[in-house]
Amino acid sequence: MDIIKFIVSIITGLLFIYLGIYSLYLFVFSLAGKLFPVKNPPVSGKLAKFVIYICSYKEDEIILNSAANALTINYPGDMFHICVIADSLKPETVETLKKMPLQVVEVVFETSTKSKALHKAIENTADGFDAAVVFDIDNIAAPDFLYQINNYLQAGDKVVQGHRTAKNTNTPIAILDAISEEVNNHIFRKSQRVFNLSAAIIGSGMALEYKLFKNVMMQIDAVGGFDKEMGLLLTRNRISVAYADKAVIYDEKVSNPEVFKKQRRRWLSAQFNLFKVYGWSGLTELFKHGNFDYLNEIYQTAILPRVLMLGLMPMMMLFSVLTPGMGPGWQLWLAATACCYLAILIAVPSSFVNNKLLGAVLRLPLIFFTMVLLLFKLKGANKKFIHTPHIHNAD
Repeated sequence: MDIIKFIVSIITGLLFIYLGIYSLYLFVFSLAGKLFPVKNPPVSGKLAKFVIYICSYKEDEIILNSAANALTINYPGDMFHICVIADSLKPETVETLKKMPLQVVEVVFETSTKSKALHKAIENTADGFDAAVVFDIDNIAAPDFLYQINNYLQAGDKVVQGHRTAKNTNTPIAILDAISEEVNNHIFRKSQRVFNLSAAIIGSGMALEYKLFKNVMMQIDAVGGFDKEMGLLLTRNRISVAYADKAVIYDEKVSNPEVFKKQRRRWLSAQFNLFKVYGWSGLTELFKHGNFDYLNEIYQTAILPRVLMLGLMPMMMLFSVLTPGMGPGWQLWLAATACCYLAILIAVPSSFVNNKLLGAVLRLPLIFFTMVLLLFKLKGANKKFIHTPHIHNAD
C-alpha cells in the first residue's frame, strides 16, 4: 500500500509541475496582454509588392468565392498578385479561375499537403515580389489587410501574422472554435509581443519577406503542422514573428463535431511529433546561445489544448481533496486551477458574452472527453493528409 501511495504521489507531483507551470504561463501572458499595450508601427507611405498564395483542395464553390474576394482587397492592383494552387479542382472550376486576373497553378500529388502545394507555387512564381502572403481556401481578408501588413514590413519586421478571426458562429461547436481562436490570438500572439517573443504562426493570414519565405518553405515537408514547423525554424534562426492585430482575416470555424475531431486529431499529432523532433534542441539553443524565443516556441508544442486544461484542472483538484497526502495538496491545485480559468476568461473577447454562449459552454464536457480519446488515436494522423471540409458562405 505504501508503494502504491508513493507511486501515485510521484505521478501527481509530476503532473502538478507540468499543469501548474502551464496554468501560470497562461495566466501571466493573458494578464500581461490586458495590462500592457503593444505598440503598432506607423503608417508607411512605401508599399511592398505582395504575392498572395491561396491553397485550394477540392471545395470548388468556395475557391471561386474566396478568389473573387481576394481580388477586391484595397491595395494598388499592380502591387499584389494572386496565385491559386489548384489541387483536385473540377476542370470547369479551373477554367473559371483562369478567366480571372490571377495565376492558377494546377497540381497533382499522390498525397496532398499544404507544404507541397506551396513548393510548387514558389517554383511557378516570377521574381520581383517583396513578400508572400498565405491564405487558406476559405479565408476572406479585410479590405485593408495588406496595408496593415505592409506597415509592419516597412517597420523592419520580416514575418507578420495577421489577426485570424471567425466568419461564422452558426453552431455551438463553431462558437467554441471561434472563442478558442481569439484566446489563442490573445495569449499566444498579442501577449507574446509584450515580452518581445514571437507570435505563434497559424498557417494562414501570415506574411513573410519573399526570400525568407522561399528559404524556410524549402526546409519544410510536413504532412501536417507546417506552420508550427515554420515557427520553430524561424525562431531557431532568431527571426521574430510580429502580430498585426488590425490585419484581420476571416476564417471559417468548424461546425460539425466529426470534422472537429478529425481536425484536432491532425493538429495534436503534428504538434507532438514536432516536439519529439525539435524538443531537445531548445535546451541546447538556450544554454549555448541564449535563444529563449526558440525554447518558448518549443514549449508551445508540448502543451495541451486549453479545453483539456479546463477539464483536467478541476478533476485533479477533486482528486487531491479525496486523497489527502498523495501528492500536492488541494490548495495548490486550487491556485493552479484558478490561474488556468482566469487566464482563459481574461482572454475571451466581450463580444462573445451573449445568449449563444451558454449553449456552447454546455458542450465543453463532451468536447473534453472527445479530446481525451483523441490523445490515444494520434498514431498515423501525421502521416496522412486529413482534409477539413468547409461550407460556402457560412454564417
